[in-house]
Amino acid sequence: MQKYVSLALLAVALVFTTAGCSSVMRNASLAVHYTDTGVNELDDYPVLRATGYAVLSKQKGATMAEKQINAMRASKMEAYRELTEQLVGVYVKAHNRNTNNIEREDRLVTEVEGLVHGARVVRQYPLGDTYCTELELDTKQIYDLYQIRGAL
Repeated sequence: MQKYVSLALLAVALVFTTAGCSSVMRNASLAVHYTDTGVNELDDYPVLRATGYAVLSKQKGATMAEKQINAMRASKMEAYRELTEQLVGVYVKAHNRNTNNIEREDRLVTEVEGLVHGARVVRQYPLGDTYCTELELDTKQIYDLYQIRGAL
């Protein structure tokens, strides 16, 4: 449990120090105050946003309604993946093999793993042959959740 709390605190710290391509910060003033526990408390907390997309026609399903439901789920999962990238970061592993200065093999693996608390679906809608899901995460809610649990 302590490991997860430490990882979550690290993730919150990363949120405040980095901004992903889909993130939006409100009130960029990030004045820091220290609490009794020594954890930084900010005046303003960023609100992160992520959008996930899924192609309707590529989904499995016998009917268009089934494909739409699957696209809704897929786009939501994609949005959560994007939020996780912003919170935790992306593990990147690259492998390149050359022989006599000729590239023989080039592999790139990316991995995202994390826990997202407090995100909410802002909108889900079709856009042509694509289904979109927009998520929002107020990082103040993360801070409050950990305070309620006594983790901070």
